[in-house]
Amino acid sequence: MNFKKGDKVNVIAGKDKGKNGKILYVLKDKVVVEGVNIVKKHQKPTAQNQTGGIVEREHPIHISNIMMADPKTGKSTRIGHEIDKNGKKVRISKKSNEKID
Repeated sequence: MNFKKGDKVNVIAGKDKGKNGKILYVLKDKVVVEGVNIVKKHQKPTAQNQTGGIVEREHPIHISNIMMADPKTGKSTRIGHEIDKNGKKVRISKKSNEKID
């Protein structure tokens, strides 16, 4: 998989198409993106959370519905791989040939 925690991505399909955000964590074939796919969850009061109620939180989105954001322009781009001069494999943007950290 080409996505890592902290990557900036754009949503290309679904109800949040056009939004962008940072990956909070990666599951097997899904990712949770900050501010995307917000759902309301009814929560009972617990010992830690005395109030309970309706809370909003991000739910996972399938990796086929996101694309990496180009580091230069912020537009969607595909990811390529290259070997740098130190012999380490790095990810690059196909649009701008910029290295993706």
